[in-house]
Amino acid sequence: MTQVLHIVGGGMAGSEAAWQAAEMGVDVIIHEMRPTVGTFAHQTGNLAEMVCSNSFRSDDDEQNAVGLLHWEMRAANGLIMTTADAHRLPAGGALAVDRDPFAETVTAKLRAHPRVSVTDQEVTSLPDDGHWIFATGPLTSPALGEAIRAETGSDALAFFDAIAPIVYADSIDMSKAWMQSRYDKGETEEERTAYLNCPMGRDQYEAFIDALLAAEKTEFHEGETAGYFDGCLPIEVMAERGRETLRHGPMKPVGLTNPHAPDVKPHAVVQLRRDNALGTLFNIVGFQTKMKYGAQTDVFRMIPGLENASFARLGGIHRNTFINSPTLLDAQMRLKSKPNIRFAGQITGVEGYVESAAMGLLAGRMAASEIQGRDLPEVPKDSAMGALIHHITGGAEAKTFQPMNVNFGLFRPVDGLKGGRRGRKDRYKAYTDRAKAEWQIWLDQC
Repeated sequence: MTQVLHIVGGGMAGSEAAWQAAEMGVDVIIHEMRPTVGTFAHQTGNLAEMVCSNSFRSDDDEQNAVGLLHWEMRAANGLIMTTADAHRLPAGGALAVDRDPFAETVTAKLRAHPRVSVTDQEVTSLPDDGHWIFATGPLTSPALGEAIRAETGSDALAFFDAIAPIVYADSIDMSKAWMQSRYDKGETEEERTAYLNCPMGRDQYEAFIDALLAAEKTEFHEGETAGYFDGCLPIEVMAERGRETLRHGPMKPVGLTNPHAPDVKPHAVVQLRRDNALGTLFNIVGFQTKMKYGAQTDVFRMIPGLENASFARLGGIHRNTFINSPTLLDAQMRLKSKPNIRFAGQITGVEGYVESAAMGLLAGRMAASEIQGRDLPEVPKDSAMGALIHHITGGAEAKTFQPMNVNFGLFRPVDGLKGGRRGRKDRYKAYTDRAKAEWQIWLDQC
């Protein structure tokens, strides 16, 4: 009898897992509760909908760990990366995409695959038999979240994730703003002008910080005690850590020259990145927020160039749950108490679109190999994939486990390389060279 792989959740991880398993010859059913059951952050019923940023971050596969992860996913015929490449937007050295066509294409490819079917059934329990991957992400439904807690015997850990606002391009005052990527980074003129910049003088910056700190914020419900993930801090939380924090973070004024006043160095700069191919929408980079809607419009219109800004979407905040993977999962991403179930994506404690899709890629391949009765070689620890899965399934300290982006700190050292900042470029290149070689060997063995 044909065995079917059930995948719960049609986000980045679930979509990639389904694609990988189907391409290996396994029949897949994706259980995605949207649009029948909605969430706070999603706007459509599309698979792989991007709800926060539209960026997959750096695409540098020699000096950046997430860029290396891009490379490994492309080498493995990853659906998410190939679709991202097809809908790429100018973003300097980053991989940003036109979010709606991206999700529509992922959805169309999966629905057209002869081995994939999609249902809007909401799954609220953990089955005792069959082959399952749970990739429900940060917005796991309350009923399923309760089932997971009941099975694991402990509360799922949690943190709060924030969403940045999106501005209509035609409402931005270009007599004050200008287009430029930091340090003019990019191979084409379009890439070198991928970001829209709004400069601030010292007094403007100080007034902005005052307003940010005084603005009315969303209050958490009683009993919600989660923290924040440092890679996605609300802008007002950063400001609370010190008045200069934003000038050394998303508002740093380096690598930019204001053509409206080339002899004046801005005290701070707010950057916006194109959010769609038409160039009609821009998201404010690094401006995730928990301010209430009315406060957001008042505060953000203090930014020079955004005085009359019209917002396609305001920012928001939601609860993000994840399991203690080092305790609960084995090396094959299976739930130790129910080995017929795998977990993948952000719910495992990885952070970011790319990392989530990468863990979906591995879970899909592992589940498909198990269904087909084949042994999948161990994922090489010196690859980006291997470093990440090793971290979440045993390398991290369970007592202090928190969401993690891929980074070179997860990689085993390369012998013979000097440390320190001066040797960092050579060290990172050595990491990526070794990872690419190991990953390609693994793919050839699969």
